[in-house]
Amino acid sequence: MSRRGERRTALVLLYQWDVTGQELASLFEGEVEPFSRELAEDVVARHEELDARITEAADEWTADRLGALERNILRLAIVELDRADVPVEVVIDEAVSLAKRYSSEDAGKLVNGILGRIVKERAA
Repeated sequence: MSRRGERRTALVLLYQWDVTGQELASLFEGEVEPFSRELAEDVVARHEELDARITEAADEWTADRLGALERNILRLAIVELDRADVPVEVVIDEAVSLAKRYSSEDAGKLVNGILGRIVKERAA
């Protein structure tokens, strides 16, 4: 499976985890690629810190006011940005593509804006 597909798998797992409150491990059905599993587990372990970073970067929004889909796309992207093994531009492009595909054009703009602020703050 491609990295894009593995990100999508991680997003589906995280969305289910976020919406249902079930343990992440209980949502793994069948074989889950290691990259998908690692991303999802990292997000779950760090979700409070990630949400604080999202809230700080979002104009007049808190992470809990965002939709579960957008919130988890942002969480995934921040984890990948922190890992620094994928170029920043690729991380942002993948996150925006996920938001546009599974939510809306406006969600893509929101994700792009928040991630752009996070990247600028990191560089400063």
